[in-house]
Amino acid sequence: MERIQRLLRQYEKKLMSLDNVVGIGMGYKIVRGRTTNKPAVMVLVKRKYPEGQLKSKHVVPKALNEVPTDVIEVGEIRLLSSRTEKARPARPGMSIGHFKVTAGTFGAVVRDEKTGEPLILSNNHVLANATDGKDGKSAVGDPILQPGTYDGGSMSDVIASLERFVPITKSSGQDRCPIARGVEKAANAVLKMVKPNYRMHFVKNNNSYNLIDAAVAKPVKPEYILQDIFDLGKIKGTVEPRIGMTVKKSGRTSGITESSIKALDVRLKVMLGPSEEAAFCEQILTGPMAQPGDSGSIVVDENMNAVGLLFAGSDQATIINPIANVMKLLKITF
Repeated sequence: MERIQRLLRQYEKKLMSLDNVVGIGMGYKIVRGRTTNKPAVMVLVKRKYPEGQLKSKHVVPKALNEVPTDVIEVGEIRLLSSRTEKARPARPGMSIGHFKVTAGTFGAVVRDEKTGEPLILSNNHVLANATDGKDGKSAVGDPILQPGTYDGGSMSDVIASLERFVPITKSSGQDRCPIARGVEKAANAVLKMVKPNYRMHFVKNNNSYNLIDAAVAKPVKPEYILQDIFDLGKIKGTVEPRIGMTVKKSGRTSGITESSIKALDVRLKVMLGPSEEAAFCEQILTGPMAQPGDSGSIVVDENMNAVGLLFAGSDQATIINPIANVMKLLKITF
């Protein structure tokens, strides 16, 4: 190996000047995926190309002083930043959230259909605190933090303001009707005398279905965000989901995961909290591919076309809003 070290010092400048080369080292020749016992000069490249696609002066020599070289594709080497740290610019796949929310995932950079301005896409329950638009949980203009509060975000970490959201209609929850609240109060006053450890709550049932759990936020400055999804790249377009399609996402908690679509046009009830649930229709069902904090992740196919917006799931399944509904109701484009 001492000979290899001398060759590295001797040829470093020449090798590092070649297009596509990002590094050199010493090791053993790899043949058909198996490491041999033959010492070699390892040449690290962003991407392996056929010799015919390279200029002759940028082709890595087969050998240096009769010592073989071995070209290894390593991609573009960069610092491995955390998905939960503050980043300016921030990118999809990182922690984000309404200032009253723990943390979710920055889903994608989209464009306002009318103005063309860049916007941050995620869930209503990530950017707008799961509001139905009447409960006071959030309001347009509210600060959006990156990272989210659970990851250390504070009011000094405002990256955007809530631009708009599609309200989430609860199928059950505390009734805010003044008459019902009055009856509830009177009943609890009586109940306190006979069963002091119990309380009565009226719950309102609603048969309405939701299509999406989505919202967008306007960045404080356009340069505060990047389009490239963390560890995935840029979205190329959109595609209709189909059963059996392989899909993947880049999320704040579990990073890159993939699964396949198992069902379409799904109707189901989703728990929003201990005493609240909402019904959704026209949803996409996949196998498990998300954990808490991954909500808001954009889901793409193998060609980086957007399929949907991840918003709910369990240990056995993941639920996704179809991207066509998200774009239509939020009035956005890619």
